[in-house]
Amino acid sequence: MINQENYINNQHRYYTLDYYLKQKFNCKVFKVALNGNFSCPNRDGTIGNTGCTFCSPSGSGDFAGKKENSLKNQFNDICNIIHQKWHDAKYIVYFQANTNTYAPLDKLQKLFEEAISLDHNIVGISIATRPDCLPNDVINYLANLNKRIPVWIELGLQTIHEKTSNDIKRGYLLPIFDDAVKRLRNNNIDVIVHIINGLPNENKNMMLETIKYLNNLDIQGIKIHSLFLLKNTILGNEYLKNPFPMLTLDEYVDIVCEQIACLRKDIVIHRISGDAPKDLLIAPLWSLKKFVVMNEIDKEMKKRDYTQGCKL
Repeated sequence: MINQENYINNQHRYYTLDYYLKQKFNCKVFKVALNGNFSCPNRDGTIGNTGCTFCSPSGSGDFAGKKENSLKNQFNDICNIIHQKWHDAKYIVYFQANTNTYAPLDKLQKLFEEAISLDHNIVGISIATRPDCLPNDVINYLANLNKRIPVWIELGLQTIHEKTSNDIKRGYLLPIFDDAVKRLRNNNIDVIVHIINGLPNENKNMMLETIKYLNNLDIQGIKIHSLFLLKNTILGNEYLKNPFPMLTLDEYVDIVCEQIACLRKDIVIHRISGDAPKDLLIAPLWSLKKFVVMNEIDKEMKKRDYTQGCKL
């Protein structure tokens, strides 16, 4: 854990992923998003056939490699771009698109073993999945893999509130999430949680309650972003027919600042503003200016004299 003085010296008042990685590996580290051509039980009919109401038609893999390409070609294509600016970077291979533990164990072993062997500068593997897609045999394998290379599991929670969860068709109950976190942590696997601000009918207090709930769980990281309305999604189509209130930039900045102030100091903030494909985004258009959003949060944190966890 780093103290508040370190946050401020790092030009932020919160525990950033970049700072954490530089402290851990003593160099610049990038995540390289790979596409393992996974499906999702919320799309293939096992739980549902539409996905979550906000979910991109590509299944959250808009910035991952092309699934028709080999992992090696995906990795090389991305790294060739990175090397133009950072010649000595290290990498975390990131399985991003869809549900990346939703497959038989032998497929997972083949893909993950191949991924970590793509380059000698790979220092970790991050796997985005659902908490209801982590059977014990998969967790046992990931625990063994974690002894050889750091393993992060990213879980899409979005909200702790049951009504919102039902409305967005998340497809699992909160106790399933809690149990997945517990089983992962029993095996020393780091957990990063995704949450979304601005889900329909959620107010600021509800979004803060999600943060406060997570403070009581053994999680190591968090990703925060605003709700994106994308073309060809359930929520996007609803919005085009009957527009509903969306967070303004000022509202989003206010909420995130309060969330950071209420967040445990040891939790690494992997993201405070997300990326949406420009050609698919309906709203909010301010989210396209990612660095503006981040700068506004930094400015407001300083104005309020907030640091991460200062309200605990």
